[in-house]
Amino acid sequence: MFAEPPQGAVILFDGRDLSQWRRRRGDEPPGWAVADGAMTVVRGTGDIVSLETFDDAWIHLEFSVPDMPEASGQGKGNSGVYVQGRYEIQVLDSYGWSVPGKGDCGAIYDQFAPLSNACRRPLEWQSYDIAFRAARVDASGRAQEQARMTLLHNGICIHNNVTLRGPTGGALDQDIGAPGPLRLQDHGHPVRYRNVWFVRLARQGSDDYGPR
Repeated sequence: MFAEPPQGAVILFDGRDLSQWRRRRGDEPPGWAVADGAMTVVRGTGDIVSLETFDDAWIHLEFSVPDMPEASGQGKGNSGVYVQGRYEIQVLDSYGWSVPGKGDCGAIYDQFAPLSNACRRPLEWQSYDIAFRAARVDASGRAQEQARMTLLHNGICIHNNVTLRGPTGGALDQDIGAPGPLRLQDHGHPVRYRNVWFVRLARQGSDDYGPR
């Protein structure tokens, strides 16, 4: 299921080092571990934030949640992917849950539950592919259109062009008209990530026909 980055992709993590990331607080290098082509959350080292920022983008990443059979709910392999540092997609071991909710894996946290449960078993690699359309704001920074998102979880569409209700809880900031980074959450569990990249998307296409 490892997805090769397309030509022109911005590579945020290729399995070798965390040179494209910093800690959420301050400019120090991240404290997460890197081994076997993956980075792993190290409890207490904090969230990490990409040095690159983006507006409209196609984002790809792969993750693996730990097996924590004695835990339950939010205590099972918890992490999060914050698009632009503002909009959290939950990462969690929700395998086998019949009706996932707004805090389960694949949820846009506390806003939208996934349309279906696409989770694989813990320790298996999974993927998120995110089509993100940034908020549109006027000259004063007031939202004219909120951000929109389509999310494929393991190739299954679990959010279909939903209009977000603004930044989710814990957002880096509320400056929705500005480019933002990708942020990965340290929630205290050893969640692993690999193959993280994005492709910048044009804000709109041409109305003309033919090559230019």
